[in-house]
Amino acid sequence: MGKYDQIWVVALGSFAFLVLSSLAHDVVMLTQETFEQEVGRRRGALVEFYTPWCGLCKKFAPEYEKLGTSFKKAKSVVLVGKVDCDQHKSLCKKYDVSKYPTIQWFPKGSLEPKRYKGQRTAESLAEFVNTEEGTKVKITIAPSKVVVLTPNNFDEVVLDETKDVLVEFYAPWCRHCRELAPAYEKVAAAFKMEEEVVIANLDADKYKDLAAKNDVKAFPTLKFFPKSKKAGEVYGGGRDLNDIVAFLNDKCGTSRDREGRLTSKAGIVESLDALVKEFAAAKHEEKKAVFARIEEQVEKLNGSALRYGKIYLKAARNCMEKDSDYAKNEIQRLQRMLDKRVNPAKADEFALKKNILSTFA
Repeated sequence: MGKYDQIWVVALGSFAFLVLSSLAHDVVMLTQETFEQEVGRRRGALVEFYTPWCGLCKKFAPEYEKLGTSFKKAKSVVLVGKVDCDQHKSLCKKYDVSKYPTIQWFPKGSLEPKRYKGQRTAESLAEFVNTEEGTKVKITIAPSKVVVLTPNNFDEVVLDETKDVLVEFYAPWCRHCRELAPAYEKVAAAFKMEEEVVIANLDADKYKDLAAKNDVKAFPTLKFFPKSKKAGEVYGGGRDLNDIVAFLNDKCGTSRDREGRLTSKAGIVESLDALVKEFAAAKHEEKKAVFARIEEQVEKLNGSALRYGKIYLKAARNCMEKDSDYAKNEIQRLQRMLDKRVNPAKADEFALKKNILSTFA
């Protein structure tokens, strides 16, 4: 194995661990300390014993996450959990785990497990749990946010000069592609509210001519096609969720986190910062003059910056017309709204207002 291959294997191992970690949202990560607090109590528990380096575990991870998501509403009667046997060796030894993944069912009120020996699919596992616990949960599959490309729509989507487009060229038989798939799906979900950003993929094994035209020689290959450079550029960064999100934020001028929420930088217009500081420091009778200058600056903006500029103007106007604690109180109100379950569009609206008001506080 050459030096480059060794580096790739190490990087891939780290990436796989991060993918497995990122999938744990609806699956409870159990530890030596929390296992008996969660398992063998008032609900049945299905537990996967795995290791981050296990190839079968990595392949199984998306199915197990799908199971966890489907049983989320039934979490009061069924726990879907997992144990990292690299981190908690004694716990795995206690339950006679010698190969990975091992899946065991713990009935309600019992720490005596029953080993699952069926197929490793979300559907088969759900059928098993429903039989054991008497539940009637069905597997739910969220619609993919990744745009599927074919020769019929490739140019229309990728060469659209109003869109920044990230394309994964993959092959169905490629193990590395399968390992990337869960993180890539989460990238698409994170940017679903960005109308000018497209996350897409192409079956390069099925459409070999398109792959060759784009100089694809290995799988997966990620290529970024920005609005201004439709020749495309190969993405050479890390392949975990955080790395790809950071890359897109940098290239597309967006401000999303791995969950798709707007970051504290979203909506901030640097050209208005100095004026806002002057406005905040000005005496009440002087604020109108500074407001007029902010208004002049906003008129020079365009695109999304103009949209944000209008929020600046509304915030400045309210700061003049209302009491001195307006910005602070409004920020707190918006944060309370964000802490509740609101739809993505409203969450974006509240986050933008909160970020911009923070410059006045």
